[in-house]
Amino acid sequence: MTAPGTDMDVTRTISAIQEYWGFDELRPLQAEAIRAGVEQRDSLVVMPTGGGKSLCYQVPPVVADRTDVVVSPLISLMKDQVDGLRASGYPAAALNSAISNDEQRDVIRDLQSGDLRLLFVSPERLLMPGFLALVHKTNIRAFAIDEAHCISHWGHDFRPEYRRLRELKEIFDGISLHAFTATATPRVQRDIVEQLGLENPNVLVGGADRPNLTYRILPRVDVQGQTLEVVRRHAGEAVIVYCITRKETETLASVLGANGVRAAAYHAGMDAKKRRRTQEAFSIENLDVVVATVAFGMGIDRSNVRCVIHTGMPKSMEHYQQETGRAGRDGLPAECVLLYSAADVLRWQGLVQRNEVEDGDAAAAAAQLELLRHMQGLCSTLECRHRALSRYFGQPYEPESCGACDVCLDEVEPMPESTTVARKILSCVARLEQRFGVGQVVQVLRGADTDTVRKWGHEHVSTYGLLRELPEKTVTNLVYQLVDQNLLERPGGDRPILQLNEQSVEVLRGEREVRLVEPKVGAVRRSQAEVESMEGVDAGLFERLRELRRELARERGVPPYVIFDDRTLRDIARVRPTSPETMRSVRGVGEKKLVDPGPAFLDAVRAHCAEHDLATDVNVVARPAPVASGSRPRSNPARDEAMRLFAGGASLADVTAATGRTLRTVAGYLVDYVQAVRPEGVEEWVPEIEYDRVAKVAADLGTDRLKPLFRALDGEVSYETISVVLAHQATLAPDGEPSENLA
Repeated sequence: MTAPGTDMDVTRTISAIQEYWGFDELRPLQAEAIRAGVEQRDSLVVMPTGGGKSLCYQVPPVVADRTDVVVSPLISLMKDQVDGLRASGYPAAALNSAISNDEQRDVIRDLQSGDLRLLFVSPERLLMPGFLALVHKTNIRAFAIDEAHCISHWGHDFRPEYRRLRELKEIFDGISLHAFTATATPRVQRDIVEQLGLENPNVLVGGADRPNLTYRILPRVDVQGQTLEVVRRHAGEAVIVYCITRKETETLASVLGANGVRAAAYHAGMDAKKRRRTQEAFSIENLDVVVATVAFGMGIDRSNVRCVIHTGMPKSMEHYQQETGRAGRDGLPAECVLLYSAADVLRWQGLVQRNEVEDGDAAAAAAQLELLRHMQGLCSTLECRHRALSRYFGQPYEPESCGACDVCLDEVEPMPESTTVARKILSCVARLEQRFGVGQVVQVLRGADTDTVRKWGHEHVSTYGLLRELPEKTVTNLVYQLVDQNLLERPGGDRPILQLNEQSVEVLRGEREVRLVEPKVGAVRRSQAEVESMEGVDAGLFERLRELRRELARERGVPPYVIFDDRTLRDIARVRPTSPETMRSVRGVGEKKLVDPGPAFLDAVRAHCAEHDLATDVNVVARPAPVASGSRPRSNPARDEAMRLFAGGASLADVTAATGRTLRTVAGYLVDYVQAVRPEGVEEWVPEIEYDRVAKVAADLGTDRLKPLFRALDGEVSYETISVVLAHQATLAPDGEPSENLA
């Protein structure tokens, strides 16, 4: 291994990110985090979701020529990451209960042979004696702990099994631990370092702010109508809606479905198979909206979620940051809307107090209430949301205005005559002798003719009907705004009532002014980031590329974002490349994706531009090809042996037997061989009659997609044979141009 920080080290790093991810440069702190990984210096890396923290543990094993283990909390999250890495040509695998015994044996063999760069496991599996013995044999020297906040009592997703990870330092001499999380206050950071036993760690804390997110916190007056309005702003895009209770998720999903939205509910009380189907449908873009409790989301790696809606207040700033962080992970603008009522605070307080009674853990309850107060503060004050979040996570925020929240976009305004309205509400509470709850106070103020109102004779009080011009939900929200500002008290209990306090009396005497807020009608504005993100992008081409991405994803059995994320598609629709050289300039197109699926996207660009008379190859920023010698520091021994055997004319069966790999893997090696050597023919591996048949059907259909060809050939020609023929056909085209057979 080269000395860390040398020119060769930097060259290998840049070459790796070019080859596998199609990037030219690193984001802030990524270089330092990667260096800590290469040097095997313990580290804690805190980067916001979408900030590129995964790259910080994916690059070091490539540069340092080794295999690292990644501890990940969810199987679905492991699968998404492994699928994405493999699609980019990166040697990664996962060991978990979701894969077959044969697949587990393949993974262990690849691990032992040194073919892998990353192995993903759960904390539970990692500490099994059998796996620890395997780690000893393969000389693993570095472990990356993803979602490291799970180890802290002060974190928002504490998991007791994470506490055992410090045992790694006791079991293995000289290993390094690298903790990664998206959300951690200074207190949680210190706890992670202590609980993992990190030694002189390099603590790297990126900016907590997500400038691509537009935050809106609005008074909740009509949860169904408000949610539907926001969802319609993102028609055809991915949206996650969070509710506090399971019943709320089902009701709201039904309402959205009745209004033509592809939506489904998700919560922990559902059958596991149904939950999995919903999650998969959302992942592969068969669903646009998932309405869920917080049981949903941690295992979702979908990068193009364009909106997250909270129909109730989360119980901590950490939860809010984590859940809104699922929007805009591709770096493109996204919207986060929180529909707030002080009733949410009261609901969470009641839950914490009940848990304290049941568990007897006063310290835990106090910690939860402290977290709740911070979240309430964010919702109840009219301060720049980006600044408030940054301050909570211990970071300064310099801009005077973020231009990306409801406050800075001037979308919330004081209610006219707020103090007069507040006096009417407080007077009503007084006239009802402070003996009734919110519902009865609202009914009296609106002049409702109900059995309860008549039973108590409240139609005769002086405040009856004072706010009859306002909708019931609006009046309810105004009452809770007064509770939030401590101008009314609502003690707990089975039947909480409204009571006045000293501040209430000051308002009634005219000694205190009150500020009540309401959303401006039609005031939703696009942030500057939203405007800039679509500059130069042909919207029609972008939608065409999205559809192509969905088709390819269905054929390959992977989520669409594994093919290309939205940011890359927008760049393609902006540059409109028609050759591999200009396609290489697009961010997110690595060398493997340039070969596949690059040609299919180039063909779509050509067709669209020809149909609409658009200029092609515009806004091109040239990017050199990766340094050949540095793109993969150590070759794959099985692949090398296969290439040598293929050069000597060995058959697929012979190579399969010699390397101990599956036929599918060996066929992939043969495709690599054909692309690299460009032989005149492939008759040693594909009979001429089958070759001609595949080539003819591919030309007739005008596609290089395996599934349609397999079907057109009536399933009589294997996927492996088809892939070899297509690879050879591609080498027959002039340099830089795709074969006519390949669309």
